Amino acid sequence: MGTDNLFHRRKARLAQSLQRRKATRAPYAKVLIVCEGSKTEPHYFEGLKNHYQLSSTNIEITGESGSSPISVFEYAQQRYDQEKLAGDPFDRVYCVFDKDTHSSYQDACDRIEKATPKNTYFSITSVPCFEYWLLLHYRYTTAPYQPLPGNSAANQVLSQLKNYFPGYQKGSKNIFAELSGQLEFAKNNAQRALAAAIQQHTDNPSTKIHELVEFLQNIKG
Repeated sequence: MGTDNLFHRRKARLAQSLQRRKATRAPYAKVLIVCEGSKTEPHYFEGLKNHYQLSSTNIEITGESGSSPISVFEYAQQRYDQEKLAGDPFDRVYCVFDKDTHSSYQDACDRIEKATPKNTYFSITSVPCFEYWLLLHYRYTTAPYQPLPGNSAANQVLSQLKNYFPGYQKGSKNIFAELSGQLEFAKNNAQRALAAAIQQHTDNPSTKIHELVEFLQNIKG
């Protein structure tokens, strides 16, 4: 009898805790954004979240997953499962990573596409790297990037970006704020570049960052 009472009290407390937790959420989707980078991408999306005054209870952004595409996906799955077990799963999970020279890139893309629940996990890729998205804030280009001796494809993008944004530093906390005035121009460029890449059966260069940005801009409905 005593054991039954204890079980029911614990169950009631858990239900009350979950109700309080849900009550603190804003009335829009609960989103997890897992980034490959530990600073640059998380700081960018934190800047976006603050700019649009999105709730930290709804939007979780992390760069603690490790530095490979597959570790991003596995960490995302782990966090999703934790929240599901707690009774309040994410509505959407975005995995943000670069192709660069990562050997697990395609494996991660394939596993995200097959992940369940359906229409929950999304890969937000950049080829060769996140800085291509930033470069599109200044110019439209679909010239492919190929690694050269002593000069990686990602480093070439970085060098081009610094021609327009000389103060750019990886890991800076104010990148979104500094580029927000050119955001719509970048979104349009990214959409055009992705369409061109698909038409030409390539992914070099391309980015899907604009898809996540667009979703967050409109998340309040």
